[in-house]
Amino acid sequence: MHNATVIIGLGEMGGVFARGLLRSSHSVIPVTRSDAINDIASSITQPQSVLICVGENDLQTVLSGIPDSWKDRLILVQNELLPRDWQQHSIDKPTVISVWFEKKKGQDYKVIIPSPVYGPLADTVKNSLRSLDIPCTIVPSMHQMLYELVRKNVYILTSNIAGLVVGGNVGELWQKHRELALATANEIIDIQEWLSNTTMDRGKLIDGMVEAFQGDLLHGCTGRSAPHRLKRAILFADEAGLKTPRLRQILRDHTEAQNS
Repeated sequence: MHNATVIIGLGEMGGVFARGLLRSSHSVIPVTRSDAINDIASSITQPQSVLICVGENDLQTVLSGIPDSWKDRLILVQNELLPRDWQQHSIDKPTVISVWFEKKKGQDYKVIIPSPVYGPLADTVKNSLRSLDIPCTIVPSMHQMLYELVRKNVYILTSNIAGLVVGGNVGELWQKHRELALATANEIIDIQEWLSNTTMDRGKLIDGMVEAFQGDLLHGCTGRSAPHRLKRAILFADEAGLKTPRLRQILRDHTEAQNS
């Protein structure tokens, strides 16, 4: 089907992309939890793109069921995304975007900074978001995109996990609790380097995190996912043999507070 995009996951974020795709003259074929992907793939064998908008906790299950005929046209938008997430499913060159706008129920999207995208369908993503006045930039290489993915992970994990200690927003976290933010960020970077099997420029990552903080100083630090993200980070640290003393202290304190 010409210019057809399959969207797997039509939550808040999937809805934004669906609107942008429709405005940029694409047909949208929704796939919900109750739909069998293989049945849809049997009738739509060659969509222009397949946009996966499920949450990060569901990503691996969805990727494991993607038909081979769709694997060369995937667009991934999840948080905490790294190459290992798609490579284990024999997916070689997906299009990936680091989403820097948020969409909450009952509210329109809010842009923090421009969202970088890389891959064979980067133009499709950029054009669909541009139709909604959401800024998006195409980065020139997977190496640069890896930095962008890790930068987003450091931002999310640092603000969420440090926020379990101090609450508040990212502006307050950086201005009033900088030592906590830096200690947390550096341990997160240790984990991200292990997960991505590379050494990264820490100063550049910290600067990138702060740039995002400044994009919305009132952005709240924590959410429902924060405790789960902390536990998952420590599981990775255990697997990597990393000490991560600040993360472990935060988990102990948070657990004690929850049990008191």
